[in-house]
Amino acid sequence: MARVLLVDDEPSLCQILALVLQDHGHIVDVAHSGQTALEIAGRTPPELTVIDVGLPGMSGLETFQALRERDRTLPGIFITANGSIPSAVAAIRAGGYHYLTKPFDNEELLVTMSHALELRQLNHEVGQLKAEINARHEFPGIIGRSPAIQEVLRMLPRVAGSDATVLLLGESGTGKELIARNIHRYSARASGPFVAINSSAIPSGLVETEFFGHERGAFTDAKDRRIGRFEQAHKGTLFLDEIGDLPLDAQAKLLRVLEDKEVSRVGSTRTVEVDVRLIAATNRNLEEAMRHGRFREDLYWRINVFPIRLPPLRERMSDVLPLANFFIDRLNNELGRNITTLSDEVRERLLSHDWRGNVRELENFLRRSMIMAEGPVLQVSDLKCTVSRSPEELPALTLAETVSLATARLERTAIETALTQCRGNRTQTAAALGINRKTLFNKMRQFALTTDDRDDGGE
Repeated sequence: MARVLLVDDEPSLCQILALVLQDHGHIVDVAHSGQTALEIAGRTPPELTVIDVGLPGMSGLETFQALRERDRTLPGIFITANGSIPSAVAAIRAGGYHYLTKPFDNEELLVTMSHALELRQLNHEVGQLKAEINARHEFPGIIGRSPAIQEVLRMLPRVAGSDATVLLLGESGTGKELIARNIHRYSARASGPFVAINSSAIPSGLVETEFFGHERGAFTDAKDRRIGRFEQAHKGTLFLDEIGDLPLDAQAKLLRVLEDKEVSRVGSTRTVEVDVRLIAATNRNLEEAMRHGRFREDLYWRINVFPIRLPPLRERMSDVLPLANFFIDRLNNELGRNITTLSDEVRERLLSHDWRGNVRELENFLRRSMIMAEGPVLQVSDLKCTVSRSPEELPALTLAETVSLATARLERTAIETALTQCRGNRTQTAAALGINRKTLFNKMRQFALTTDDRDDGGE
């Protein structure tokens, strides 16, 4: 089914063709002139147009060219009288798909339309794949073909090529630091340092020394000189995450540095010039914070030069499975696993969850599940916790639990591999693993790999 724009100055022909196309599931808009066709297309863009070459006033070719300026992939099928064949051929050369001479068979029109729509869909898919390949090549780690993330990817080459201050807006876990690193990587400052700092992690009394540094003896615990983050980022990029969490006095000092392009270390009377590109990020609504007096308006306009909104994962659910595959490949190396794919049930669960923790939640969930996995296909039974609509049902493992599970999995894999290489000879297996036989027996019992305690034959 497709939305078809039928353009012909013969009302009776339009009426008949519209009924035929509607009977085959198409949505049909009818126009009797080129100007009307453009007006209709402006309200409801067509996926295909069937257009008469010999329209009065604006010709069929002129109308089609105007439609193609709005949609370069729009296929056009021209209908023409015998005397208009040369103009129909010219229309094909201008990008039309095919032409039919009057009178024509309705079945022939339907088949031609079907082929044209198939070609449009193929071209669309090829374009999506090219965009994804180019995005992966140009911006490593940014995965997705959804319109939301593609819009972000379209912005990045331009902003990376400038030196403008960037403000990344989005929920926690949407990949703001990853975007910032890619902007730096493809900027003129790529050879300089990339310095990241999380504003919310700095105690309020240490913001100044963290940003600007301090001299030895500046305060009680200042036993050595410390270079601040702005100086560290000289000739490079400073990524200031969670800028909305900065206290107001720190915001004033940050604004002054951005305006003067120089810092003064705590305890020093000398200023140091800094050449830094700032990329700021926040998960807060800064405009609301300004209204409530929690964020300075002058600082907001200083950092809001080039804003980029990063969509939450729930707004680009078509990217969940590509992201999952990307993380599986990476986590296989990290965890020493060999997960090859997801079961259909796991895919359904991933797609039914709202991922309030965004991409970070998805990655952490897969890490936990892969640690528990028993085979090369991730099954529902392997899931550490059930993916559902409520993220509260996804309890996180502690670091100690994660390390313990990963260690046990690696130990079992190592023992199984050594047993296979030593043809089940446990004495040789223990020697190959660098442990004694008793330890090997205990581990084999733990992992249900043992049968009894008898020595190996021939030893």
